[in-house]
Amino acid sequence: MSINNFSKVVIVAKDEWRYWLRSKLAMSVLAIGLLLTLSSVIVTAITMHELSHTRHELQTTAEQRFVDQPDRHPHRMVHYGHYAFRTPSALSTLDPGIDAYTGNSIFLEGHRQNSTMFADQRQGTALTKLGSLTPAFIVQTLAPLLLILIGYSSISRERESQTLTYLLAQGTAGSTLIAGKGLALLSVVGLIITPLAVSAFFTLASGESIVAVASFVMGYALYLMVWVLVILLASCVFSKNSGSFTALAFAWILLCIVMPRVASTSASTAVPSAGKIETDFEVKAELRKQGDGHNSNDPAFKQFKQSLLKKYNVQSMEELPVNLRGLLASESEAKQAQVLNKFAEQRMQAELEQTQVSRWFGWLSPMVAIRTLSMTVVGTSIETHHRFLRETEQLRYDFVQGLNKIHTEELDYKDDMNRNASADASNKARVSAENWKLLNNFSFTVDSATVRAKRSMPAFLQLILWILVLVGGIKFVGKRLI
Repeated sequence: MSINNFSKVVIVAKDEWRYWLRSKLAMSVLAIGLLLTLSSVIVTAITMHELSHTRHELQTTAEQRFVDQPDRHPHRMVHYGHYAFRTPSALSTLDPGIDAYTGNSIFLEGHRQNSTMFADQRQGTALTKLGSLTPAFIVQTLAPLLLILIGYSSISRERESQTLTYLLAQGTAGSTLIAGKGLALLSVVGLIITPLAVSAFFTLASGESIVAVASFVMGYALYLMVWVLVILLASCVFSKNSGSFTALAFAWILLCIVMPRVASTSASTAVPSAGKIETDFEVKAELRKQGDGHNSNDPAFKQFKQSLLKKYNVQSMEELPVNLRGLLASESEAKQAQVLNKFAEQRMQAELEQTQVSRWFGWLSPMVAIRTLSMTVVGTSIETHHRFLRETEQLRYDFVQGLNKIHTEELDYKDDMNRNASADASNKARVSAENWKLLNNFSFTVDSATVRAKRSMPAFLQLILWILVLVGGIKFVGKRLI
């Protein structure tokens, strides 16, 4: 584009802004958009900062309370359990992602894998289930609607007021007119996205990577650019403002409201998964086959006990230099963990496959594409949640087996067997509280910015394809402007 043509584009954009400044509707919509974005950024940032501080304090408190327990039987501590908390990522102040639905903490104990707890959507009132006014929600859902209200008449207004022919007759090319109107709308996009971008760059001070921040801002810029092109295309196609507005309203409902629901429904239909009750019954059936680690006479451990006698070259369990009950607990926990991990991996694989199916709808809806891109770059996607579950399971297994080791090495077998005989016997079947200092400090962090950026590439490609297709459509229609 030559300098002369670019100056004409700027003149058209300035004229569009003069029209908006005289329009109460345009100014009201723009003010509402800026206010909503700015306020949601501030409120969500404060909320996530408090959550981060609270979860960090709770994690420290949980670890301290575990260590501060008095002398106990080691297996009592296995069931006393421990908590692990997931602190939010820096960019989650802008897009909490699936964290609001999956929960942010988990109770770790022996013999079982618990679900995450304290999800905001489960704890909130019925009204909060409609969706929170997060910055991501504002820009993904409401910003396109605000752009439609401002720009639906960009081209159709000129045609309806019969000034389009006059402009073309004066030597203003159709492409120049469309480019000028698009530049004006892009400047509105810049105003809407500025609070989001500034907040994103503030997360650099919290340790976020510039790669993640740049990817996040660029993704939303591409998304809103898609809607600018949709608006221009509709305004070029329809000769009346009413037709343009109706078409754009329908497009917004279809792409922002209907298609995300269609995506999730299609995913659950294409990749069915077993319900919780059904899965629980299957898990319990498998665990029963592994034997009861609390019962030293369980037939499932007969071969294990014989191998112990052979290993230590003794004739009876009482002669073992270690506590049989602790060894049985450790062996049982290892077998149970294999079963639990097998079902957990099956569930996570089904969830991941469902997510992948729903993400394919990004080729049909830019809303699905930006939602995927945003959660992936921020670190609040299903992949990050699954890694949290795996890391907390490893934490659970390590601390339970650590206690089983203490049970094996620090507690005499006879004292353990007779612990319910009397109060004195119960006291003998305890170990020092010094043994509880076996917890590793748990601090969950999201994947590296490079990994997150790589995962978001398909969503970037989806948005870029939308832009290319719409630009092609606008060029085709623009040649026929009359």
